[in-house]
Amino acid sequence: MKQAENFSLVLGGPLYQLWRRTSLAGDALQLLPRRIIATVLLTWPPLLLLAVAEGTAWGGRVELPFLHDVELHVRMLIALPLLIVAEPAVHARMRLLVGQFLDRGLIPDAARPRFDAIIASAMRLRNSVAAELLIALVCIVGVAVVWRAQAGFAVTGWYGVSDGVRMQPSLAGWWMLCVSLPVFQFLLLRWLFRVFIWVRFLWQVSRLELSVMPLHPDRCGGLGFLAEMPLAFLTLLVALGALLAGMIADRIFFAGASLTDFQVEIVGMVAVMLFVLLAPLLAFAPRLAVAQRVGLLEYGTLAQRYARQFDRKWLRAGAPADEPLIGSADIQSLADLGNSFEVVKRMRPLPFDLASVLPLAGAMLLPVAPLLLTMFSLEEVLIRLMKVVL
Repeated sequence: MKQAENFSLVLGGPLYQLWRRTSLAGDALQLLPRRIIATVLLTWPPLLLLAVAEGTAWGGRVELPFLHDVELHVRMLIALPLLIVAEPAVHARMRLLVGQFLDRGLIPDAARPRFDAIIASAMRLRNSVAAELLIALVCIVGVAVVWRAQAGFAVTGWYGVSDGVRMQPSLAGWWMLCVSLPVFQFLLLRWLFRVFIWVRFLWQVSRLELSVMPLHPDRCGGLGFLAEMPLAFLTLLVALGALLAGMIADRIFFAGASLTDFQVEIVGMVAVMLFVLLAPLLAFAPRLAVAQRVGLLEYGTLAQRYARQFDRKWLRAGAPADEPLIGSADIQSLADLGNSFEVVKRMRPLPFDLASVLPLAGAMLLPVAPLLLTMFSLEEVLIRLMKVVL
């Protein structure tokens, strides 16, 4: 049980150790406000001060002043804190959910060593120094090379100007290139790496010989708690939605775009994240299908035996003459057996349903929803919502 109790996607790795040594986090990721304030102070105020010094904070010679850059402010003041807030949320929820594999007896004794080895492997990957160094390298190369060649859109911004080939950063732009964007991209990619660890963990667990119980009332053989696992990432999904919303907002306000121009991006990001978080649960579907087939055979045989005895006793004059039919436990037992068989018959082939998917999609779309006001007035939006609800 100890391995499962110690499971955590976030309590490990070089950055976690750095936060602890700089008193920005406790052993269980306490001091959340301190981490948020320290990270935001490192990434956003210097940009404002440099933009003020260069005269690009609220106007001047640029088409996109610093204070008008919606994408930047959403990225640094909303999405960045949310990436930090997501860590303790995921930690608290995942520890309880992973423990359910053992609490519900889903891991048989023969598979316990393998289950512990899977957890240990996930923790080694989470703690990998090489992995976080690689993430940092990707961020540096991506920001320094790709951003300067392809960043922004066809306007002169507070961060610099384009000479037609490459971006020539201003002083504020250099801080964004060297500090703000790498910090944000590192935290984002580090989260995506954590999601990869989680997907890998679930896939490996799904390969074990799980003791699935067809009669379990969750209609998923006892695996119904798996539907709660993607919900642990709701804060991360809101952060990704905010990042997308900020990018779209800048294009609408300063490049003449329309919200409808980004239908593919919006639908695509929602679909990709839903697939990433829910696809690992599909790996449990074969196990559930087998459990249902076996359960139907076994409980069908049991029901047949009981039904024959009931028929023989009460319909073929097999019951004692002095045994009353009214109030007989035999009838209630027959009904209970029928209910049990119905539970097995209605087992879901997937350990999640639509009710599990909607909150995930809603979390990503929530930050994009205010952009509807660029197409409709608030009154029109409310009227359309009322029509949908009523």
